Amino acid sequence: MPAQRTQSRRSSAARWAAPALLLVLAVAGSQGATPLRAPVIAAPGVANPAHIAAGGRPPPGPVVRNPYRGEPAVARAGATLFVSMHCSDCHADAGAGAVGPNLGDGRWRYGATDAAVFRSIYFGRPRGMPAFGGVLGAQGVWVLVTYLRTLPPPPDRPTERFTRH
Repeated sequence: MPAQRTQSRRSSAARWAAPALLLVLAVAGSQGATPLRAPVIAAPGVANPAHIAAGGRPPPGPVVRNPYRGEPAVARAGATLFVSMHCSDCHADAGAGAVGPNLGDGRWRYGATDAAVFRSIYFGRPRGMPAFGGVLGAQGVWVLVTYLRTLPPPPDRPTERFTRH
């Protein structure tokens, strides 16, 4: 029975994610923007500190770059994808933070580079961030990363976590 539920969830997610990505790509194309290009790399590898590197030096990894960085039409499409994928359920409207962290404050637990943010969305992270790479693919994740780069920082950034006594 649990296997059937898992399969049902996967097929349900695929049913609504594919149309959402197509909508985003159509919106980006209709804005007179440069057509979306294929990503530079499909899915960057995940560094694993448990791996042993010969000679104590890990091999150089590929350079991962956001193929849409700075493209306003793609960022607008990413805003639509952010809503349609229900990212705001955890990160609130415009990524201001709720259950999930604020996405515009420049503080990233797993790294602030485009590649690190890509990995967080594509592969997921512990403590509640699901992996969206299987649903969105690399291109959809890059569209989200492009949108996240446009989020304004909050007017007040606390320097430490606030706890009530």
